Amino acid sequence: MAKHLLLIAALSCAGYAHADDGKAATPATADQDGFTQPLTQLKFNPGLDQREFERSTLNALNVYDPLESWNRRVYHFNYRFDQWVFLPVVDGYRYITPSFLRTGVSNFFNNLGDVPNLLNSLLQFKGQRSMNTTARLLVNTTLGIGGLWDPATRMGLPRQNEDFGQTLGFYGVPGGAYFVLPILGPSNIRDTAGLAVDYTAESAINFLNVSEVSSNHPEVVILRAIDSRYQTSFRYGQLDSPFEYEKVRYVYTEARKLQIAE
Repeated sequence: MAKHLLLIAALSCAGYAHADDGKAATPATADQDGFTQPLTQLKFNPGLDQREFERSTLNALNVYDPLESWNRRVYHFNYRFDQWVFLPVVDGYRYITPSFLRTGVSNFFNNLGDVPNLLNSLLQFKGQRSMNTTARLLVNTTLGIGGLWDPATRMGLPRQNEDFGQTLGFYGVPGGAYFVLPILGPSNIRDTAGLAVDYTAESAINFLNVSEVSSNHPEVVILRAIDSRYQTSFRYGQLDSPFEYEKVRYVYTEARKLQIAE
């Protein structure tokens, strides 16, 4: 793909140079499935005036963010931390660790994460999801040898995330102010409280004795953080926009509404 793009760029430059030499340019011809001037073919909704368009744009950016000054500083810190520390560590982890071992680590920690998933599914009275998550825990912990493998997904039981922030939202608790957490990224007051509850519940249950072992071996916590970033596809700057902060804020807020409503 990159070679094709370079070839197209080179041909374009050659065309411009050829035009600059004073030779007559060939007339533009329409593609078989397109137009030479596609903007002339656009038709606008006559009932949509400029003010309505502006209002819809402002509504998309209308996220309650009274801590915006602080949040932007944290967002910038996360951006640099991710660029200079987190991603280089993840790249090193990917380089020195075989793919099957990385998959096993991810499966193991995902299996641990199904414990709060189950608790929150029960609290939200999601019967079918609770049964599916229970089956996943049983299958992956036994047949999957402590969760190192994920036979449950192959059996038609995909992982379904539920957290206490969603549970609070299910019961009508509003999200509150938008809040960017150091390293962890976008959140809000409700979801931050939910994150603390999920962490406390997982530690109290101590599934597979991981929480107790982690208290004496911080390298387990570090490995889990690395694996979490390894599984997250988002990259700062990938939106290639000076308004990335606003876009991430909006997408996070709307995504949480959808997760709570499902």
